[in-house]
Amino acid sequence: MKIGVIGAGSISDGHFQSYYNNEQTEVFAVCDLNEARAKEKAAKYGASHVYTDYHELLANQEIEAVSICTWNNTHAEISIAALQAGKHVLVEKPLCKTVEEALAVEQAVQDSGKILQVGFVRRYAANTEILKRFIDNGDLGNIYYAKASCLRRLGNPGGWFSDKERSGGGPLIDLGVHIIDICWYLMGKPKVKSIRGNTYHQLGNRSNVENLDFYKAADYDPDKNTVEDMANALITFENGASIMVDVSFTLHAKEDKIAVNLYGEKGGAELEPSLEIITEKYNTMLNATPQTNYHTFNFEQGFQNEIDYFIDSVNGVKETRSPVADGVEMMKILCGIYESSEKGIEIQF
Repeated sequence: MKIGVIGAGSISDGHFQSYYNNEQTEVFAVCDLNEARAKEKAAKYGASHVYTDYHELLANQEIEAVSICTWNNTHAEISIAALQAGKHVLVEKPLCKTVEEALAVEQAVQDSGKILQVGFVRRYAANTEILKRFIDNGDLGNIYYAKASCLRRLGNPGGWFSDKERSGGGPLIDLGVHIIDICWYLMGKPKVKSIRGNTYHQLGNRSNVENLDFYKAADYDPDKNTVEDMANALITFENGASIMVDVSFTLHAKEDKIAVNLYGEKGGAELEPSLEIITEKYNTMLNATPQTNYHTFNFEQGFQNEIDYFIDSVNGVKETRSPVADGVEMMKILCGIYESSEKGIEIQF
């Protein structure tokens, strides 16, 4: 299967390498506005075609599926164009910037009959798959509460990540999308009832801080930042369950932290920073640690599983685990948090 990758920035490496490792696929074409970068990736992964205009890539009839790894504000238009060109699509998270865009993408999927998989890569991680098996078999019972944090003390990547026009937001839409989605997914994807959210613009890029390294976008500019530093929210669902979440690019914190916890009637679980299952037996509470190669999210393994699953879905072997409908619901949640903060009210659905 010939694959085209649109956008050759840092996140694309997870896609390139995973397609390269999959015996059923060939990295056939690369597209990026930066031609030198596109040629570099093409040479590394053996792609025979290089483009700077994604329309030209989509016009190539030999390409059957594409990965979209571009700025968030282009996800919807490129996804729709790809579907209309008869391509299957794997689009990086978030699906887009607005609910309206998400609904337009969903309509394009329905009209085309093609597969669109949203890049919720943590759904494909080994620790998630293990925990979901326990949940599906009733070991945790009804999950009524989840709490998730992804806090960076210093880590605003700058560039397009800090440009709201291109990104749609800061840590909430970049980091929060992952941890909110994984909680929602493991809770059975209940329907949202209400959201109360807050965003803060207090610290900016904190480019003055010395002695700590962090990832910087290729177009990093310490003087430009239009996204939030930090966000938190309480999301409630029609079944009575709720998720509490907080995320940051920068915060006066002792250390970076990621934590994902779920609580059910029969047991609980810690997905991050390390997989643990908590239960009760013979009037005693037990902490159970699964024996596994990956107790936390492993980037390479997660992306390989995601790409392999996408190809199996395109080939009709499996049904996609992260369909466009889930991308639409996640945009409703993310946009609901931003709207709640902006208006200072609880958003009802």
